[in-house]
Amino acid sequence: MENSLPPGPRMPSVLQTIGWWSRPTAFLERCRARYGRRFTIRLVGQSPFVLLSDPDEIKALFQAAPDVLHPGEGAHILEPVVGPNSVILLDEGPHLEQRKLLLPAFHGEQMQRLSGLMTELAEREVASWPLDEPVALQPQLRRLTLEIILRAVFGLERGAQLDTLRELLTEMLAFGDSPVSLLPPAQALLAGRGRFGRFERTGAQADQLIYELIDERRRDGDGADDVLALLLQARHGDGSPMSAEELRDELMTALVAGHETTASQLAWAADRLAREPAVQGRLHDELDAGEDEAYLTATIQEILRHRPVLPNAEPRLVKRPIEIGGIEYEPGVVLFASAYLIHHDPAIYSEPYAFRPERFLEQPPGTYTWIPFGGGRRRCLGASFALLEMKLVLTALLERCTLRSAGVPAVTTRRRGITIRPPRDSMVVLTRRAPTRARAATGAREAAA
Repeated sequence: MENSLPPGPRMPSVLQTIGWWSRPTAFLERCRARYGRRFTIRLVGQSPFVLLSDPDEIKALFQAAPDVLHPGEGAHILEPVVGPNSVILLDEGPHLEQRKLLLPAFHGEQMQRLSGLMTELAEREVASWPLDEPVALQPQLRRLTLEIILRAVFGLERGAQLDTLRELLTEMLAFGDSPVSLLPPAQALLAGRGRFGRFERTGAQADQLIYELIDERRRDGDGADDVLALLLQARHGDGSPMSAEELRDELMTALVAGHETTASQLAWAADRLAREPAVQGRLHDELDAGEDEAYLTATIQEILRHRPVLPNAEPRLVKRPIEIGGIEYEPGVVLFASAYLIHHDPAIYSEPYAFRPERFLEQPPGTYTWIPFGGGRRRCLGASFALLEMKLVLTALLERCTLRSAGVPAVTTRRRGITIRPPRDSMVVLTRRAPTRARAATGAREAAA
């Protein structure tokens, strides 16, 4: 039995932190090329991180007992945004109870009820984008996904409340552009000052507005079917409702987990599709036929494989000794399942750097080899929401437009908080599609109805 941690870079933790932040995927690939499917990195002010990308080891990680590994404690850097009551930060019994409370709000049937709203917002936003000129879609997609979250989760309609909360949350989330967002020691040092101080003040303003919204909705009991309405109806095992603090933290969790991640994933999708005319053509044909969504589904699965915006699944802090892959990890170590590395392993995916949706028509995604939403009992609660949103936004975009690239390939990646996104200068040109006979006939029937 080997008791030491897996080997990893020997450079100072400061340099490893710079690599982790500024070149997130290239840094991972260099480590794998030198150290194999498991390696240890050391970042400033953090416990040792061990990254795993062997399917058997990831299975063991996801199936570990809840008292052995604590994903909640492993993700404590998110607490300034999502709050201490977030389901992401809870472990063992409290996590299970909170997850049960949240499940109905993110169940597939509930998501389908929200599909009309998502479609309406997506079609309206896409129709406003300029045609026949280079455009950076990332800011547009970020605006769209924020609007969907605010309407579907918070239940806000157009008006002053929506406008104010949108502005405050946009400013808060921009904090993710700074490395400070991932460095607890820096956050403690800068508390009340500089960029982190502005983040704290903006957060306090947003909290006040959210608490006012919660109180208003409790009083009204309006029978809405948004996520907040369902959470207001949820009850703990003793029959008590969720507290205002719990509601605030879960709403912020839904916002952070469901806005920035989906916006970045859709930005990668637009960038990739603009460089894949054959894939785009097949998607257009499928949409025009209106009979199946198999290729669109496979394309979304391939986008999530090719460019997972969360390169590493939720970190798990070791609380009790655990053996994985012949190595015993002691308490204090943090274990990651590396989605990016396992998604780009040639032993698992042939031509892993090629964009080929057909691979998922031939074989469905594997439980431990396709992990854009993590896995096990900690799999992302909002996976159904994200997949539906991606499908409806891409449908709205592809029904209206053809995409082509307007620059060099977006090979590099940039961090925004815990997510990775295309570079800011990733541009596409949108060209208006002429409706096919099938789509024109469908549109005429819908207009007549």
